[in-house]
Amino acid sequence: MTGNEGDMSGKYTIGIDFGTESGRTVLIDVATGTTVAESVYAYKNGVIDHGLPVEGDSVMLEPDWALQDPEDYVRTFQTTVPDVLAKSGVDPADVIGIGIDFTACTMLPVTSDGQPLCTLPEYRLNPHAWVKLWKHHAAQPEADKITETARSRGEKWLDRYGGKISSEWFFAKTLQILDEAPEIYAAADRLIEAADWVVWQLVGEEKRNSCTAGYKAMWSKREGYPSDAYFAALDPRLANVIDEKMSRSIHSIGEKAGELTPQAAEWMGLRPGTAVAIANVDAHVSVPAVTVTEPGRLVMIMGTSICHMVLGEEERTVEGMCGVVEDGIIPGLFGFEAGQSGVGDIFAWFVDNCVPESCQKEARESGLDLHRFLESKAAAQKPGEHGLLALDWWNGNRSVLVDVDLSGLLLGATLGTKPEDIYRALIESTAYGTRVIIEAFEASGVAVQELVACGGLPEKNDMLMQIYADVTGREIKLSATAQTPALGSAMFGAVAAGHAAGGYDTIFDAARHMARLKERAYKPIQENQRVYDRLFTEYRRLYDYFGRGENNVMKNLRAIRDKVRSD
Repeated sequence: MTGNEGDMSGKYTIGIDFGTESGRTVLIDVATGTTVAESVYAYKNGVIDHGLPVEGDSVMLEPDWALQDPEDYVRTFQTTVPDVLAKSGVDPADVIGIGIDFTACTMLPVTSDGQPLCTLPEYRLNPHAWVKLWKHHAAQPEADKITETARSRGEKWLDRYGGKISSEWFFAKTLQILDEAPEIYAAADRLIEAADWVVWQLVGEEKRNSCTAGYKAMWSKREGYPSDAYFAALDPRLANVIDEKMSRSIHSIGEKAGELTPQAAEWMGLRPGTAVAIANVDAHVSVPAVTVTEPGRLVMIMGTSICHMVLGEEERTVEGMCGVVEDGIIPGLFGFEAGQSGVGDIFAWFVDNCVPESCQKEARESGLDLHRFLESKAAAQKPGEHGLLALDWWNGNRSVLVDVDLSGLLLGATLGTKPEDIYRALIESTAYGTRVIIEAFEASGVAVQELVACGGLPEKNDMLMQIYADVTGREIKLSATAQTPALGSAMFGAVAAGHAAGGYDTIFDAARHMARLKERAYKPIQENQRVYDRLFTEYRRLYDYFGRGENNVMKNLRAIRDKVRSD
């Protein structure tokens, strides 16, 4: 022991990661960071993007909607925590803390006692009463209005978000509710991040976290939220939104939110009074879980999308960043966030919709799933061999253009193009997108010397990781666990419990003992890097041509589509 730890022998924490499709729980040994047991609950209602899951009624959703069912979150508690306890045989008395992380911004309207409006019969058929998932993109007009109003007023806080607010964020979704369903806005006593809502269910008290507030709701440690005058200029009905629907009481990550109520303890088979940490965001909580507690090392959380997280010693303005928040990731440092809104989702779309039966048959005969099969074929190619170039905007562009109305592009296809060619080109396009983000950080004085990757993709695709190393020209190290966000949450659970209970006093202490990297790393191959430098030059030409207004064909096509569908 270093003198800063309590008796950690036989002490455990639980980390719960609420993802896009499922909730994942890990039981972690506090002393070593070892995963003792894990459990996954696939949400019963998944991502709701076609119609509401209401029996006997058919309520269809418009394009770009993405909702969730808050009862799936409660079922995650009720299912996964008892499962890890049963698998491990750990005594609940030895579980000293719980931490949770969540996708963001994922938000919902609730009553004053925390009841989601979508669970009330009178609101159940209204889509705006449900949880709006992070990738709900239907609030783009509202996001544009938020940005334009801030620019016209000279609001300085806009610089912290790269000069543009995303449709994925809190107030874009809030304004959409107000515009399209004012009765839901009026009925909502509170508008709240799902991360904070689930902690409320555990401790019986509303405690809002600084991470989602800072990155997704325009709050800062020094200035708080934008002024009431700004919100009144945005829409007079929003003049008092913070005091009427939210809270100015914001709690820092690393703090203790409270203790498990008897009801929550019964859900999970734990002891009432167990410490619960302030909520966090899935990407941000992953940073200390991969040993990163200092500037210069960019963390990529790679899954359906990618979040890019890097630390700095001073605030900088970076084009298209999702935000910079003081103490937003690690205390004492500025946390920068950028991201790509489609990565794994792009590969999944291609495999699910664009691979011919002949290729599927060959994959089945080889005993490989389609992703593995296409990877094996594509990995045999040299960089540039397929003659293709793609733009990775199949789910819009988060950074650095911050424009959900952009769409994907594939250039160079011929009658000789094979599925594996396109598969590799799509992967390469996402690596180019990451390089654009890295170069934006460095152009603004935020150093990026090394990459650290975690999430589902690094566990599945060697070729992808080598391509990212070759395209970015940087070594990539890997998380030692496949459940990095959940581990990070468990680490914050240990901090919430504190050293006296067998945990840690700071996240720095927890990271030293509980975080791990794999020995294996991916290093750039110089020959490949030279080819990718040339291809990246062409990518940047397409990026600027289609993404910065010179050619708006993507937006024109979307407008025609929406008009035809509405007629």
